[in-house]
Amino acid sequence: MIGKRLQLARQAAGMSLRDLEAKVDKIVSAQALNKYEHDEMMPGSDVLAAIARALDVRESYLLGQNDLTLESVEFRKNQITSKKDEASVKASVLSEVERYLEIEEFVGLPSVTWSRPQGSPFHAAEPGDAETAAMRLRAAWNLGLDPIPNLAEFLEEQGIKIIPLRMGARFSGLMCFARRSKGEDVPVIVVNEHDTGERQRFTLAHEVGHLVLKGLDGAKGEKLAHRFAGAFLMPAEMLWREVGKHRDSLSIGELAELKALFKASIQAITYRLKDLQIIDDPLFKRLFDEFERRGWRKPPYAEPGPIPLERPERFTRLCYRAVSEGVISESKTAELLGITVRELDRRLENPA
Repeated sequence: MIGKRLQLARQAAGMSLRDLEAKVDKIVSAQALNKYEHDEMMPGSDVLAAIARALDVRESYLLGQNDLTLESVEFRKNQITSKKDEASVKASVLSEVERYLEIEEFVGLPSVTWSRPQGSPFHAAEPGDAETAAMRLRAAWNLGLDPIPNLAEFLEEQGIKIIPLRMGARFSGLMCFARRSKGEDVPVIVVNEHDTGERQRFTLAHEVGHLVLKGLDGAKGEKLAHRFAGAFLMPAEMLWREVGKHRDSLSIGELAELKALFKASIQAITYRLKDLQIIDDPLFKRLFDEFERRGWRKPPYAEPGPIPLERPERFTRLCYRAVSEGVISESKTAELLGITVRELDRRLENPA
């Protein structure tokens, strides 16, 4: 039966039942589509093909079996403006995670299992708790104090699936779990594909905070997750070593060098310096007035020294491995990657 996958694909496309009825030129009614989604009826081959074309998915996808559900999905205030958009995001996340788990199964590779670091979830009621938790997590993951070169790849090695999605400017990211009928729950972090690399990194660290901290409720919880992210990306000891423990002035040039070192935005670094009381409130305000004057406070957040986007590549590597070993066909690989067979051949033979 196709009910669950049909509903998922329709929601991912942002269509209502009436929208889909119109998209298939009314060869089937919205009432019949509703019955398909509730597995009360099954479409014929011609109708199935038309629905697949309208939703830009393959018929094989609609006919597959999906046992995934999303748990603990929380959209932060003002990120998503409608229930329709929420449904579309959830559907897109489920579809992406399903493809990821499918390719792991094809290559006979057990999904990297998320194992909560020792001592987590860490209690966080005050900023100091978030600082301590960030250092405990770094210790559990043997990270030391150095900046993390590719945060998305590292988190995937820990069993967290990273899903970049094309979202509006208000959306930065979210954390949730994909629950399977068999096997462990899969933690998922979604980031906005359109964000800058430095904003993506901060979002990833922020959502890790939601994953390993407990007691993050409301606006205070968001502030604690922000504090965790700053401490995780920019450990206090390393900042003290690079900047000192008290500064009366800071140049934009020095902040740009710190950005290159920590791979964090100049604004996030400035917030971190204030949190650690390295700079006082008047200096913080003067710096942010300057950032505002230079246009860095609004999209596209055009600070100097842009950081490369966080692109998790494990899924793509597994697809290339599967097709090279003859485990799956080129057409199936192209379907999983969301590209044409011609584009797949180009990437395999002439990578950029």
